[in-house]
Amino acid sequence: MDLKSLTTEQQNQNSMNLDSLSVREILELMNEETKNIPLAIDSEIPGIVKIINATIDSLNKGGRLIYLGAGTSGRLGILDAVECVPTFSTDPDMVQGIIAGGEAAMMLAVEGAEDSKELGRQDLIDRNLSKDDVVVGIAASGRTPYVIGGLEYANEIGATTASVCCNKNAEISKYATFSTEIDAGPEVLTGSTRLKAGTSQKLVLNMISTASMIGIGKTYKNLMVDVKPTNQKLIERAKGIVMTAAECDYETAESALQKTEGNVKVAIVMVLCHIDVFEAKELLKKSDGFISKIVN
Repeated sequence: MDLKSLTTEQQNQNSMNLDSLSVREILELMNEETKNIPLAIDSEIPGIVKIINATIDSLNKGGRLIYLGAGTSGRLGILDAVECVPTFSTDPDMVQGIIAGGEAAMMLAVEGAEDSKELGRQDLIDRNLSKDDVVVGIAASGRTPYVIGGLEYANEIGATTASVCCNKNAEISKYATFSTEIDAGPEVLTGSTRLKAGTSQKLVLNMISTASMIGIGKTYKNLMVDVKPTNQKLIERAKGIVMTAAECDYETAESALQKTEGNVKVAIVMVLCHIDVFEAKELLKKSDGFISKIVN
C-alpha cells in the first residue's frame, strides 16, 4: 500500500499553518480534532463487541489476551496489559503486551524490528501461544509487517485473531478474524500517530480489557472488587469499595479485609452474607467469581 494513501499519513487541512499559531490556538485545534475520535469509534463498536466476546470466551477457558504491536502501538498494548494486574488482580500472564524489539523498545526505537514478519511470529512462539489465546494486533497504519507476521502465526495454530488500526481497508484486517478500523482523520502534526491514532487505540484497548474483565466477574456493579491493594492509597480505596458494596462502616470493612488478607471480593461477600472467609470463598467459587450471582 502506498504510504501517502493512508489517512494517518496525509496532511490535515485544518492545521496547515500549525507553526504560525499561538500556543492557545494549537491547543484549541488539537482539542477540536480529538473530538472526532469518539465519533469514529462509534461505527466500529459492533466489531469491538465481537473482539470482547471472543476474549471473554478465551479467558473463561484459561486462555490469554495478547496485544502485539510496534512503536506507540506496542507501548499502548503493554500499558493496557500491565494495568490489568493492579486493577483486576489478574495473573501477569493473563493479559500481555508484546512490542517489536522487546523491552528495550519501550524507551528507544529498535531499528528494523517492526519490518520483520518473522520476529512477530517468533515473539508469539516464545510466549507459547495456544489456540485458546486471543491475539490483538495493533498498528496505526494497518500494515506493520511485525504485526502481520504475528497474526499469520496465530491463525496457523487456531488462536483467535483481532486487529485495531486507524485506516480503512487496512492490510492488517485481512489477517484478523475480527477487525476494527478507526479513521479519525489526518493528524494535526502530519504522520505523528502518537496523537489521534494513539488516542483512538488507547480508547479501544480500554474497552477491550475493561469489558472483558467485567465479563469474567472482576467487578460488582461498577466497583473494582478485584483491585489489588498494594499501596496505602489502594488499601484505603479497598476499604471504601467494601463499605460501598456491603453498605457497612469503616471499621467493619477494615476488619473484613484484615481477615481476607486484602481480598476485597471475599470481604464483601463475608459482610453481605454474614459468613466467614472459608464460606465466602466457597460461594465465590460456585458463582465463578460473580458477587451478583450470590447476592441477587
